[in-house]
Amino acid sequence: MRREVVTLLAAGVSAGLIACAGTPRADDGERYVRRAGTALPMVVLQAGHGDGARSWQPVWQRIAEQHAVIAFDRPGYGGRAGAHGPRDPCTIADEQHALLQQLGVKTPVVLVGHSLGGRYQWVHAALYPADVAALVLIEPTHPEHWRRLQAETPAMAGVVKVARLGFNTTMAAEFDAQDDCLRERLGPAERAAARRIPARLLARQDYQGLERGAFETMHRRSMRDWLQLVDAPRVDAVAGSGHYIHRDRPEAVLAAIDEMSALARRRRDSSGPG
Repeated sequence: MRREVVTLLAAGVSAGLIACAGTPRADDGERYVRRAGTALPMVVLQAGHGDGARSWQPVWQRIAEQHAVIAFDRPGYGGRAGAHGPRDPCTIADEQHALLQQLGVKTPVVLVGHSLGGRYQWVHAALYPADVAALVLIEPTHPEHWRRLQAETPAMAGVVKVARLGFNTTMAAEFDAQDDCLRERLGPAERAAARRIPARLLARQDYQGLERGAFETMHRRSMRDWLQLVDAPRVDAVAGSGHYIHRDRPEAVLAAIDEMSALARRRRDSSGPG
């Protein structure tokens, strides 16, 4: 039950339900980086709340066969020491930007994010648009998610608040800070920059148990509202999938990554040298 609630919370379902908090150090961050493949642009994976890099295992090998790909554990995940500083979306985007620079990753890249990781990737695109060729957002947590959850589905919000009591330090810090910094650092110019980046939005089709009813209605609306935040043509509802689309229907995630990577290459080639 605890894992199911965390899934709700962490994702686009609740989707929206280090030791040094600044630039990652080579002896800290790089130990928790996984890289494979060679074909650019680089695909950068960001997991959701409660998940580390291993959550991408269902699609990792196939991505690596076609693309250069990188995944990493945020502080507090995968055996990595937790962070003592802020864990808001902007801090996490800053850390990812710094890590890509530190590793010498050639930009722009394709950012892929699941659940709360989708919000982190959107914030990265807003703050550092030159880094980003395209976005693939899988059940991304909408910026208004927690406010809407409390206002429109109080029973689900109550379950999440109980689950919050069992979170480890990192999970609690990320959950508590999920809305921090969005007003302060994502002004009109930053949000407009994110809207200019081509994107694909993947949403679940299946809702189970507590997810049915008011939560499903709210979640579907929040997914549609992402169309105001990114340059996606539509919300792709993936048949036979729950919140973890990359586990339930990995081929849909792979197709979206292939499409956005191909678009990024065409744009790069058409722009010519420099």
